[in-house]
Amino acid sequence: MSQFYDAALRPSGLRITQFTLLQALTLAPKISQRQLSELLEIDSTTLTRTLAPLRRKGWLRSVAGTDRREVRLSLTAAGRRQYLHALPYWRTAQKNLQRALGSDDWNHLIETAVRTAEAMTTYRNNS
Repeated sequence: MSQFYDAALRPSGLRITQFTLLQALTLAPKISQRQLSELLEIDSTTLTRTLAPLRRKGWLRSVAGTDRREVRLSLTAAGRRQYLHALPYWRTAQKNLQRALGSDDWNHLIETAVRTAEAMTTYRNNS
């Protein structure tokens, strides 16, 4: 699945992991890095490594939170422009995948993804 989205996003210069981070930060500005890690189910080391190129490109702003250990993340204007540039490629990929799967399989895929995320959250909270 990642290869499919990576190929679709290639003209934008982003990989699906980077696009997902830009999208999450668009939808949840000023989210803490810990919250972003939990939201996306990514361990903190992997998240830090994936955020590094976004920081280097000037697409990401980090500010200290109320707790000195907390880092709050948001997109810069350049990061927002990059997200908006990549968004049509992602939307086209979504439409193509939905068309290839058909409505029933597409809906089943989305439902399964939601149930999987819920199960992972429940498991993590009970561990």
